Amino acid sequence: MRIAVNTRFLLPSKMEGFGWYTYEVVKRMVENHPEHEFIFFFDRKYDKKFIFGPNVTPVVLNPQARHPVLFKIWFNISVTRALKKYKADLFFSPDGYLSLKTSVPQIGVIHDINFEHHPEDLPKGVHKYLSTYFPLFAKKAAHVITVSEYSKADIVKTYKIPSEKVTAIWNGVSSVYRPTSDEIKIKTREEFSNTKPYLLFVGALHPRKNLKRLISAFDLYLAEYPKSDLQLVVVGEAIWGYLDNQTSISEELKKRIHFTGHLSQEKLVQVMASAFIFTFVPYFEGFGIPLVEAMQSGTPVLSGNKTALPEVGGDAVLYCDPFDISDIQQQLTKLIKDEKLRAELSEKGIQRASKFSWDNAAIETWKVIESITKK
Repeated sequence: MRIAVNTRFLLPSKMEGFGWYTYEVVKRMVENHPEHEFIFFFDRKYDKKFIFGPNVTPVVLNPQARHPVLFKIWFNISVTRALKKYKADLFFSPDGYLSLKTSVPQIGVIHDINFEHHPEDLPKGVHKYLSTYFPLFAKKAAHVITVSEYSKADIVKTYKIPSEKVTAIWNGVSSVYRPTSDEIKIKTREEFSNTKPYLLFVGALHPRKNLKRLISAFDLYLAEYPKSDLQLVVVGEAIWGYLDNQTSISEELKKRIHFTGHLSQEKLVQVMASAFIFTFVPYFEGFGIPLVEAMQSGTPVLSGNKTALPEVGGDAVLYCDPFDISDIQQQLTKLIKDEKLRAELSEKGIQRASKFSWDNAAIETWKVIESITKK
């Protein structure tokens, strides 16, 4: 069997969510099934470390697909031609984008459809493309994979497709995330938070990540407890100028907040395990991988209580209303002040994180692929 894979997010210098998902799931499928051939479609020069086995044929397709107009060209023309040229039996797309011009069976992974519910969070051109084409992708796909039962229900309801056409497969978590030593915690705080204990946020600085309200809640906490030495460390890069346009931070508060930008995985592992509390209060998530990374690191978590986050966190995190700054502040204060609760959530989090496995995600994804190719 020849399986073509959209690998355009396997980027050597900067791996983000789609890239890590592709890496973790596709790498395992390639290694688990040496009897099958995989054709990787890149949209730029690729790194050889992403060629996971001798059964992989890498192909670079032009143009680089990073704009709605270029999406259409890449998927509908370049991918369509390549699927025919390489006689692919199936096209697997980890970011959900598909070709509307091919008869080859396709499986798209639609992680979430936040853009359908919060169009204000995206530039108009991007939203127009997503809201126009993702309903078409969902209908065109031979099958859709998503990452939570919440997202499955949302996709089925919004796009009016049969429930049996969508399979929810939880994401996994990398084994590199684990509790760390006091020595590492001290060194990490020296590097990132002026030696002080810190709250941590990790994620792309997109409006739905709700950083503005988190910062406001942190400001309220400091107003109530001015002698606190807590800092806030923010890991992630701004999307579409979000921070510049939406977040106003006083000079005094700026001294407490540390923006790291993108971090290597090695650094992120240390930062995650060294945090006092992981604060993750998006108002929309299809899954929320950083939540599981924090739990596996033994870091107590304050999470938003909307969309897929309660499904992922279970009883191992403390929840708040992400739309209510006062509630974020109150629950944050509760977790800061209650050492017993932090210890309890740390222990529960490690146990809960064991339910999320990339090995299992790859196995379940392969079952979907087999179910389509055997039809």
